[in-house]
Amino acid sequence: MAEVNYKELKKGGFMPQVQKDCFSLRLRVAGGNIQANQLLKVTEIADNFGQGYVHMTSRQGIEIPFIKFADVEIVKRELDEVGLQTGACGPRVRTITACQGVNVCPSGLIDTTSLAKELDNRYFAKELPHKFKIGVTGCKNNCLKAEENDLGIKGGVRPIWHKDECNFCRLCEAVCPIQAIKVQKNNQVVTLDKEKCNYCGKCVKACPVQSWDGESGFIISVGGLFGNRIAIGKQVFSFISSKEQLFKVIDKTLEFFQKYGKKSERFRNTLDRVGWEIFEKELEVRNIE
Repeated sequence: MAEVNYKELKKGGFMPQVQKDCFSLRLRVAGGNIQANQLLKVTEIADNFGQGYVHMTSRQGIEIPFIKFADVEIVKRELDEVGLQTGACGPRVRTITACQGVNVCPSGLIDTTSLAKELDNRYFAKELPHKFKIGVTGCKNNCLKAEENDLGIKGGVRPIWHKDECNFCRLCEAVCPIQAIKVQKNNQVVTLDKEKCNYCGKCVKACPVQSWDGESGFIISVGGLFGNRIAIGKQVFSFISSKEQLFKVIDKTLEFFQKYGKKSERFRNTLDRVGWEIFEKELEVRNIE
């Protein structure tokens, strides 16, 4: 029997179980989306090579337990028939998670599905000192809990008011969760405190006469950690308006982790050890916003 390379198998998504020569196969499911025909293949593999069930992970993934070592290669071929790939474990960028975003959710502000696929194509399985998790959430409702990730992305809108369209109904003032909008109906003046605005887009969504619109963009947090140590990610940028800027931030963040991170050290611990001010300096925060 060939010698089992557990390290390589785990790297490729086959995680050793407590049962000898059994592996739980983690699938690569970017943004939580999987096609119906792919699900049928997953069912078939679970029936034929596992124990007839799958496990749904906390990060929108699917795992098929009880895959035998002897069946690893044939299972890979079966997955390839429907365009499925194995996931990643160990010290590298993990599969991207995402909510349904603007294409499905009424609250959504960005296309989380396409963004998750782009991020997956650019960064999936990139080697790093430790695992690195990226999550995308479509709005400030924060269903994906962006701050729990090493790097979290929220959809946002930088609102713009158009006086000529406004009927001064004060609905925008009422729905603003942080009282950043003030409406003076008699004077026909609407003011937005830009320092206070959190880019939630509720004013844009609620306006009945479209006097509010805005520029969609991204709010980024870094350094989230939910494991042996719990830490909430910090917001480094108030608002980023383009994917080019977003990718630049992620590239520089991963470069920073690669440069300063120690083996088996989570990204938040690297930030705390090296210093957040050094991180922000290397990210060129002022030049990106």
